[in-house]
Amino acid sequence: MSEVHVENSPSPDAGDDKGAGASTAPCFDIDWWTMLTDPEFLKNPYPELKRIRELAPVQFDPQSGIYFVLGHKEFGLMAKTSSMGRDTTYWRNGWSSPENRQNDPETYELFVDFQPQMINANQPDHRRMRGVFDKAFRPRDMMRYLPMIKDECRKLLDGLPESEAFEYMDLFGNPLPNRISLKLFDIPEEMEAQIGKWISDLSWLGNIVMTPEQKRNVKKSNQEFKQFVKEHLEGLRKNPGDGFVGMALAAADDGTMDEEETLNNVVMLIAGSKTSLTLLGNGLLTLLKHPDQMEKLRADRSLMPRAIEEMLRYESGSSIIPRAGVEDFQCGDVCIPAGALAIGLVGAINRDPARFDDPDTFNITRKPNHHSAFGGGPHICIGKALARMTTEVAFNALMDRYSRIELAGDATWWTDRSDQRGLSSLPLKLTPA
Repeated sequence: MSEVHVENSPSPDAGDDKGAGASTAPCFDIDWWTMLTDPEFLKNPYPELKRIRELAPVQFDPQSGIYFVLGHKEFGLMAKTSSMGRDTTYWRNGWSSPENRQNDPETYELFVDFQPQMINANQPDHRRMRGVFDKAFRPRDMMRYLPMIKDECRKLLDGLPESEAFEYMDLFGNPLPNRISLKLFDIPEEMEAQIGKWISDLSWLGNIVMTPEQKRNVKKSNQEFKQFVKEHLEGLRKNPGDGFVGMALAAADDGTMDEEETLNNVVMLIAGSKTSLTLLGNGLLTLLKHPDQMEKLRADRSLMPRAIEEMLRYESGSSIIPRAGVEDFQCGDVCIPAGALAIGLVGAINRDPARFDDPDTFNITRKPNHHSAFGGGPHICIGKALARMTTEVAFNALMDRYSRIELAGDATWWTDRSDQRGLSSLPLKLTPA
């Protein structure tokens, strides 16, 4: 990191009562974009994030006009307030100023095409769309899918090699959440590979930068995925059931969502398997790198729910969580003005010593553990209960079936993604119990 140079962010309009007397955010000599896209940083971002967080919990980058939120308390305030929304379409264009969308209309149009859905909607549209599916994702309602999750997990475990090296992410970590998503939406198994490709392509929408090829793939996959979903929903209209397909069709029929919103939300929910994917990889690697915690968990499986929360805190799959100012908002000591973009840096937030004792220590008995891996407030990840359930089933099944789970080589972190933290490779060797 460069030598620190403190400036002040622009103040809100002095004539605006909301901004009157509000503190401005400090600026430091940090090249945020070089840092956030640096492969070496992405392999292990925590030391650098710690140094930057110690400078100030909220900082302003004059080059991009973005506020970076690194403090746990400050992010909690930002996540919960209606003054900060999720409609960041006009910013997601190289993560720069709204005017720059004119310089890159291709990227801007990608976000516009994918925009009418709950994850990027402000109130009251967000509440209207999320309300269609919210009940189904409650923990007690997700229990109806527990037998299916266990069955999909068992089938994948039956196919894993024993006592020899194999690639865990390819044979288990990636396919398990994808197969569960297919089951939730009554999609045939033969679509697994194609939908996996669509999900992978669309996931680049959240990254800071996209290559021309990735932009083309996003556009093509979005069009194909939505067309598939449209035909799939229509094919099940006569017998939609009371699950996710039935909810989507009912909302479209009664006018709660229009057709574009229905298609985009279903695509988003299916693609949400990425949440479980990163947890299944990051969580297991973290356990393997902390054998004392692995043994403690094997000895007392009742610790599994708390262990999963600690995995989420210690190695979150989300790296950045954006919000856009609907109106001026006082975030701790800093006023974030209306129209500004703020980005929560989860790796800093979840290791803030102001909130967590020994934050760089992995401790599966940590309690309380109010991490921000799923975001927070009304936009908290709708699939959080499913991700937790999937991981609990998977890790219990692995420990039941294998007496030893060992690394068979070096794990490889994604080094081309600034928005998500996950593994491209996790080679394992399993010894049957």
